[in-house]
Amino acid sequence: MTYVLGHNQYGKAEVRVVRIYRDADPHELVDYNVSVALQGDFTEAHTTGDQAKVLTTDACKNTVNALAKEHGDAARQPESFALALARHFVGDVPQVSVARVNIEAYQWDRAHETPHGFVRNGSYVRTTTVTVSDDGETVVSGLSGLTVLKTTDSEFHGFYQDKYTTLQPTNDRVMATEIKAQWLHSASENDWGASFVAVKDAITETFANAYSYALQHTLWEMGQAVLDAADSVAEVRFSCPNKHHFVIDLSPFGLDNPNEVFHADDRPYGLIEATIQRNEGPGNSAAFDPGQGW
Repeated sequence: MTYVLGHNQYGKAEVRVVRIYRDADPHELVDYNVSVALQGDFTEAHTTGDQAKVLTTDACKNTVNALAKEHGDAARQPESFALALARHFVGDVPQVSVARVNIEAYQWDRAHETPHGFVRNGSYVRTTTVTVSDDGETVVSGLSGLTVLKTTDSEFHGFYQDKYTTLQPTNDRVMATEIKAQWLHSASENDWGASFVAVKDAITETFANAYSYALQHTLWEMGQAVLDAADSVAEVRFSCPNKHHFVIDLSPFGLDNPNEVFHADDRPYGLIEATIQRNEGPGNSAAFDPGQGW
């Protein structure tokens, strides 16, 4: 019996780098968590232990830090910084054929309009996944951890029922979720900041204003709004848990509770996922962050 090495990659995960722009007045900053994964001619490193072609993961970390200075303008946006990093690894390291760079960008707001003070905005994390290979470049933008809630204009009824179904239909409920969204761009050049704002606004405004018959329906509405708002986006993917809010029975205390007092339950939860894409053709699954380090 013989064996062959299958898919493999390596790199440096979660390199924390903060870049301050002191040439701006007031100062500007970006705060990134960068992960690099490399594929290429690394079979011997696994099968014989020969590390001659292995660029160390420490060098990957050093590259992130150095390019934050050398490519200062690119580092202002996570997409352009990820492109600069991925292009470096594929273009300057001969044995690397594919580089994937994931960036989490943490948001900072100015503190009370002071020129150089900031307050961390933890309401969401901006993300990007860039892949550069001999076959081309793909850019996926995104956000995660965006918790949203609406107090009405949400129903859930008419669903299939079997002998294990106990959930009661409702014509008026609290709907809440924590949005994780990723959207694929049709090109690797863009005004990344303006595009991100347009997509985020489309997502939040649609969630708040569109009448919902289910979280699935809301994902569909948000996806259409994203594609309408950004011509450069080819498809958008959502992963949204139900943040359940259950009406508490206050009758033992002689109190009515007309959808006013709720118990917020964090688990278990329904997890709703969907992809909305333009009808020109199928999307590019390989462009998206597959999770689990792969």
